Amino acid sequence: MKNIKPKYQKYPEYKDSGVEWLGEIPEEWEVEKGKWLFKKEERPIRPEDGIITCFRDGQVTLRSNRRIEGFTNALKEHGYQGIRKGDLVIHNMDAFAGAIGVSDSDGKSTPVYSVCTPRMKGQINSFFYAYFLRNLALTGFIESLAKGIRERSTDFRFNDFAKLLLPIPSFQEQTAIANFLDDKTAKIDRAVAQKEKLIALLKERKQIVIQNAVTKGLNPNVKLKDSGVEWIGEIPEHWEVKRLKYVANFKSGEMITSESIFKEGKYKVFGGGGFRGYSSEYTNEGNFVLIGRQGALCGNIKYANGKFWASEHAIVTYPKIKILTLYLGEILRMAKLGNLSQTAAQPGISISQIENVAIPTPVISEQKQIVEYIETQSSKIDKAISLQQKQIEKLKEYKTVLIDSAVTGKIKVLNRIKELTRRTR
Repeated sequence: MKNIKPKYQKYPEYKDSGVEWLGEIPEEWEVEKGKWLFKKEERPIRPEDGIITCFRDGQVTLRSNRRIEGFTNALKEHGYQGIRKGDLVIHNMDAFAGAIGVSDSDGKSTPVYSVCTPRMKGQINSFFYAYFLRNLALTGFIESLAKGIRERSTDFRFNDFAKLLLPIPSFQEQTAIANFLDDKTAKIDRAVAQKEKLIALLKERKQIVIQNAVTKGLNPNVKLKDSGVEWIGEIPEHWEVKRLKYVANFKSGEMITSESIFKEGKYKVFGGGGFRGYSSEYTNEGNFVLIGRQGALCGNIKYANGKFWASEHAIVTYPKIKILTLYLGEILRMAKLGNLSQTAAQPGISISQIENVAIPTPVISEQKQIVEYIETQSSKIDKAISLQQKQIEKLKEYKTVLIDSAVTGKIKVLNRIKELTRRTR
C-alpha cells in the first residue's frame, strides 16, 4: 500500500502493539480484546420496528430508506432482534465484504447480524471501530481470519470479533478520527460520483454518435426520407432498407461443454456475452457479428475475429451482401433484438424473428466513411472515459490508504479537528 501524502503529521513516538498483523501503534494507544470494548445485544423487537439492512458499503439503515426490491422476506421472523440508532452492526456472513457499520435508525434485523454496543459509555466510539473493522474487511484480513477458523466459510461472528485485539486511542482521538474520515471520505465519494456521472454522459454521447452515423450518415445537408421503420426513423433519401434475410445468413453456434473450455488455449470461445475462455478447436475464421440468443444476454451484440469457437448461445452473422462488420453490428445493436423475445421467464430469439428485421443499407463506400468516423470518435470518447476511470481508481485507492492510515495511527488527525465540522455522535 502506498504511503499517505506527507501533509499529514505522524505521532511523536510509536511502540510495538504486540499484535503481528497490527504492527506499531502510537505510544499513547492501548490494545484490548473486542469483548472488553463491546457487548452483543439481544433486544426484543417492537411492533413499530422496520427491517434494517447492513449493506456492503457500510451503510446500516432501514430497508425502506434505500430500496425495497431484491430482498427475500421471511414469512416468520424467527430470532429477529432489535437494533437502535448508534449500534455497531456486523453482518456475520458479509462482513468480509465490508458489511459493517453504525445504524442510523431504530428497527429490527435477522439473527445473522451481530448488534454491538460499547461497554464503556463515553470511552468507546462506535463510528471509529466501524471504520477500523471495515478497513480490516477491505484489506482482506477478516476473510483470511474467517477461513482460518472455519474451512470453506467467510463468517465473521461476534465470538471472532470478541477475540480480536483492537487498538484503543483516547475517546477524543477516536471521535476526531471518525469525524475526519466522515469529512474526507464524503468529499472523495462526491468526486467519484461526479466522475461516474461524467462517464455515463460520455457513454451516452458515444451511443448517440454511433446511432446518428449508422442511421443518418455523415452529411448533415443530405435530403432525408421516412424509412418506414419506427425505430430507424428518417434516413438519407438514397439509402435502401432491407430485411436482414436479404442482408445475411444467421446460424447458431455449436455446442461446447464447460469441460472443453480452458483458461488458456489456442482459440477463443465466444458465447452470447462475448469471450468465455479457450478451446483446442475453432468453428469460424474471420470477422463476425455475434448475437446473444438466450437468457439475459438475448439480443446482445458482440464482435469476434480470427479463429474462434462460437458456442450454441450465440448466433453468427454471415453477410450475403457487401456490408462492413462494424456497421452491421452497430445497426443490429440499435435494433434492440432482445425485444423480439416473447418469453419473460427465459428470454430467447429465433433466427426467423431476426431475419424479418429491416435495417438501412448504405453503399459500401459510404459504410467505410461511417465506420472510420465511428472508430475515430469512439477512440476519443473511450480515451476520455479511460482517463476518468483511472482517476476514480486513484481516488478509491487514496480513500483506502487514508482510512487505513487514520485508524491504525500512521497519521495524526487530532490536531486537524478544528478544520472539520463537528457533529454530535
